[in-house]
Amino acid sequence: MTTEEKIFNAARIVFQKKGFAGARMQEIADEAGINKAMLHYCFKNKQQLFQAVFMKAFSQLAPQINTIFNSEKTVFEKIHQFTQEYIDFVIQNPFLPQFIIQEMNNNPEFVMSILNHENRPHPAVLITQIEQEIQQGIIKPLDPKQLLLNIFSMTVFPFAAQTMVKGILRINDSEFNQMMEERKTIIAQDIINSIKK
Repeated sequence: MTTEEKIFNAARIVFQKKGFAGARMQEIADEAGINKAMLHYCFKNKQQLFQAVFMKAFSQLAPQINTIFNSEKTVFEKIHQFTQEYIDFVIQNPFLPQFIIQEMNNNPEFVMSILNHENRPHPAVLITQIEQEIQQGIIKPLDPKQLLLNIFSMTVFPFAAQTMVKGILRINDSEFNQMMEERKTIIAQDIINSIKK
């Protein structure tokens, strides 16, 4: 394993445990089994390291999403697959949604660089397919972009607002994760039932 791979693995572990704000470069260096000077040689600060970790994770997620969007499956099948795969991914990388919210406020240039990245999700094929299935009488008349916004909102929000969700519902980490597992099916079924003609 290269030094960079050790750093990425260590950073991912520490960010998952402590979040971005709570993580310390010394902890990441210790987890990677290197000294802090070596860590700073590779990444000058925590922000730069987190952005690199985020981009690595994003480069894994975006192609998965595009594969779903561009597949030959029906819209209903794609909704099921998207909620399953997105929730699975975020359960494995729970620090990512909160980081994006933070960066939208503190570092909008970085967020725009993600949204302009060549591997970003491209929903054009799915939008066209939704319009076709509306014309075929499979889906109720609706704005495809509103449908996508509903899907994204229902899957992303609980993770982005995880602390608030746990506080309001009075649940612990284990109960939260169990609810997210259940949402893989609940979200898809609720959305499909609401749009099915």
